[in-house]
Amino acid sequence: MDLRIFTEPQQGASYETLLSVAKATEDLGFDAFFRSDHYLTMGGTGLPGPTDAWLTLAGLARETSRIRLGTLMTAATFRLPGVLAIQVAQVDAMSGGRVELGIGAGWFEAEHTAYGIPFPREKFPRLEEQLAIVTGLWGTPVGERFSYEGDHYRLVDSPALPKPVQERVPVLIGGMGKERTPRLAARYADEFNVPFVSVEDSAAQFGRVREAAEAAGRKPDELVYSNALVACVGRDDAEVARRAAAIGREVDELRANGLAGSPAEVVDKIGRYAEAGSSRIYFQILDLDDLAHLELIAEQVAPQLP
Repeated sequence: MDLRIFTEPQQGASYETLLSVAKATEDLGFDAFFRSDHYLTMGGTGLPGPTDAWLTLAGLARETSRIRLGTLMTAATFRLPGVLAIQVAQVDAMSGGRVELGIGAGWFEAEHTAYGIPFPREKFPRLEEQLAIVTGLWGTPVGERFSYEGDHYRLVDSPALPKPVQERVPVLIGGMGKERTPRLAARYADEFNVPFVSVEDSAAQFGRVREAAEAAGRKPDELVYSNALVACVGRDDAEVARRAAAIGREVDELRANGLAGSPAEVVDKIGRYAEAGSSRIYFQILDLDDLAHLELIAEQVAPQLP
């Protein structure tokens, strides 16, 4: 089971805070540091204010050496696809080939209006075109040109540069859409992620993606299947309650919907997600000042997992 750290900096985090979490992620043996791509808090003041996902990852690329770096999920509404392809390829080079691109359609209208970003009505078709363009640019042989004519984007005679360092940057797609999302994942994804859902719902969605992959002529096991779940782990009930209070959540709700409780409880819950088909867990860490939380997971959860 791969274990990754996933952060939500729009809730309030400076680059320095994110750097401390990323370094702890690396030092404690986790596989990757991922972050959301949002510009507006979803509760609270959000101070000191948002940080840009790809600027953050560019900085972390130069200040870490082992962990994978990526987004859950880059909003397709925030960036033009040609620009996004350049940004991700550059950060991949800056990291020595450690970048992964999680991308979604974008959904939070308020952050768009707050920062003057257009919020299109037809978001999913734009996401599909972005995936075609980004992967098409990266896949175009050096010296050849890339053109694309879609309903939303048009590229003419692009040199399709720069190229990522990796032969293929892993692309992550996720969500609970029952038809279009599995079809898109079957065509473009290296990993399929379901965020904040039950074991049963995860198994059902993984099954839809596997069926879509087969229909598309891919082997279902070519994809990685993963879950993102809020973490609230404690050595005893008092520590669990303290960590739940720090993020404004109820312990019972976290136990039902996340990875909460003692290390043993969390290991058991992860085992059930593994039985549903998951081979990678993203621990959503909401209190970024509590590095002892990461230490506990690394010391008492990770060693008990296969």
